[in-house]
Amino acid sequence: MTRRELIKNLSLAAALPAALPWRETRGAAPERLDVKDPAAAALGYVENAAQVDTKKYPAFVKGSTCENCLLLQGSAGNNYRPCSVFPGKLVSVSGWCKSWAPEI
Repeated sequence: MTRRELIKNLSLAAALPAALPWRETRGAAPERLDVKDPAAAALGYVENAAQVDTKKYPAFVKGSTCENCLLLQGSAGNNYRPCSVFPGKLVSVSGWCKSWAPEI
């Protein structure tokens, strides 16, 4: 094989993916954060803010939930949404953890 043939074949191989029809690939949907997850346990995450132990977490403010937390991401209206504290996991909008920060 000559150098010219090699370069021609490499350029064809490089152009082939661009010529094929493009399909959107979808990854697996993120899973819900388990309260027994080590990261969740370390931050006192609960799926229902009414279950927060106020003696253990005196900084808890009544009415604070993931729904009104600055760190919650995603579209409003979903019961489970991504959180920047727990990457790749979904948290309950009615949940709470000690990383809670008020929305501005």
